[in-house]
Amino acid sequence: MPGEFKTGWSGYDLPRIPGRWLKYAAAAILVIILLATSIYQIKPEEIGVILRFGRFVRTTEPGLHFRLPLGIERLTRVPVQRQLKLEFGYRTARPGVKSEYYVTEETKKESMMLTGDLNVVVAEWIVQYKIKDPYKFLFKVRDPVLTFRAMTEAVVRQVVGDASVDEVITFGRANLAAEAMTALQKLVDTYELGLEINQLIFQDVNPPDPVKPSFNEVNQALQEKERKINEAWAEYNQEIPKAQGEAEQMIRGAEGYAAERVNNARGDAARFISIYREYSKAPVVTRKRLYLETLNEVLAGIDRKIIVDEAQKNLVPLLNLGEEVKK
Repeated sequence: MPGEFKTGWSGYDLPRIPGRWLKYAAAAILVIILLATSIYQIKPEEIGVILRFGRFVRTTEPGLHFRLPLGIERLTRVPVQRQLKLEFGYRTARPGVKSEYYVTEETKKESMMLTGDLNVVVAEWIVQYKIKDPYKFLFKVRDPVLTFRAMTEAVVRQVVGDASVDEVITFGRANLAAEAMTALQKLVDTYELGLEINQLIFQDVNPPDPVKPSFNEVNQALQEKERKINEAWAEYNQEIPKAQGEAEQMIRGAEGYAAERVNNARGDAARFISIYREYSKAPVVTRKRLYLETLNEVLAGIDRKIIVDEAQKNLVPLLNLGEEVKK
């Protein structure tokens, strides 16, 4: 009306948008929604599990893929290449170079175990595993991680319960861990959890605090025993080969000496037989030859030789034998 003054937006008309533009905008929004709910990417360490109306239909490898949009097909990512870990007897508060850990009443109950000889130990261990079969992991068991934790604790308690306290605390820890890992993998395969056990390691196994000093003394005694045994074996390994070598040397020397004596005896016997044959043919000549050969051998070792006639007398002043005696 004339004379009225209007303020605010009520005094202006909003711009009118053509209907076709509204259709274009709605179509664009619909396309964006369809693309956003149909295109997905799987990382290299993952496997995609596709459910259609809640039913498993397929798995997809790493890369870019399509699915039916608007919630018709839903995606669940399963990290099949990632190393997963469960801790027992403690929990990690802050991982890093200097990791921080904490213990609760629940973890204390996990770690308290009874051994086969009715002793109590406090065990802390970890299990490292991977998801081997995504389908079994997601659909065969309602809560696979919680079930796997219960299985692990049951298997470790059984293994520790079959061993003595000395095996658990000292020398048998690695063997028990390997035995528990084998039994756990068999149980996981039986229940079709779709997991692969990579490692089961006892981080720390100790007696309860009230009896820890006594166990430490026992461990020190066992270590001293092992040290003495190792020293004895080292000395044994040093002395026995040496004695065996000396014995072998003496045996070889005796065998060589025996062979030498036998060969010398055979040579002397053969020489005597050959001389006897010659002597039987010509006794005089043979005796003379033996006499001359003997003189050659004897006289060769004499420095000064004096030859006189056997009928000669009064030779002592002439020969001056006193000087020979002084020499």
